[in-house]
Amino acid sequence: MEQQAVGIPPLGAHTSIAGGVFQAIRIGAEIKADVVQIFSKNQMQWKARWYRPEELERYFDIIHKTGIRPVTIHTAYLINLASPDATTAQRSFDALVDELKRAEVLQVPYLVMHPGAHMGQGEAMGIQVVARQLRRALDVAAVDGVTILLECTAGQGTNLGYRFEHLRDIMAASGCDDRLGVCLDTCHLFAAGYDLRTVESWNATFEAFNEVVGRHTLRAFHLNDSLKPFGSRRDRHARIGQGELGISAFRVLLNDARLKDIPMILEIPGGNHAYAEDLQILRGLIEERSIP
Repeated sequence: MEQQAVGIPPLGAHTSIAGGVFQAIRIGAEIKADVVQIFSKNQMQWKARWYRPEELERYFDIIHKTGIRPVTIHTAYLINLASPDATTAQRSFDALVDELKRAEVLQVPYLVMHPGAHMGQGEAMGIQVVARQLRRALDVAAVDGVTILLECTAGQGTNLGYRFEHLRDIMAASGCDDRLGVCLDTCHLFAAGYDLRTVESWNATFEAFNEVVGRHTLRAFHLNDSLKPFGSRRDRHARIGQGELGISAFRVLLNDARLKDIPMILEIPGGNHAYAEDLQILRGLIEERSIP
């Protein structure tokens, strides 16, 4: 891994664990990432085998050799802590406990998850259910060094998390906000109606986030352009500069000194080749230093 310049956010991508969790680190080195995000297991299954000792040995060995570390795990897409269905709710709870334990074993500090979908029971009820489930999961898992990051959402369907107030209320109602944080996603923010295409609009969005949730809770960013227009509440990712957000939004974020220590993870279509190209584009934006 190349030396990370002072004041530049750690940049990376969501890399695949197919063939073993160590593969994600290997891919990270190939695409010249500083950090990576991974799934801890198959993201479309409720349960999975535990890690074999030799797999963990290779995982930690390649981290030591490359200096690339996984900073976030994204939870399985099946998890919905807000579900009113008892079976889905229990499966989601058990899966989250499992993911917390996997994060601890893999020494990944942040577990990113979507707050959930209320499925018709209403946002207020959904928020309370999610908060209660989060508290229970953290208590049962009893892990050290792992913080759950609630990811902002685009607001499709009955998804929670498309307003900063949702994130604030979940954290407050959980009673364990010291073990929770936030991951902001550029496509989701834009689709939910939070603008970040100019310095002025991003400052307004960041100030709103700080006032409602608190800037101290921001621990990670997902970077992706948006195929859908502003305020569409549609979650459709695009490569950097190839969507409705445009390159300007990423120039704004990457040159904001307030974000210099926040890991920024690509979640874009196109695979590893696209990751490598877009990481290079992002680093080029930083070098321009167009924003004080």
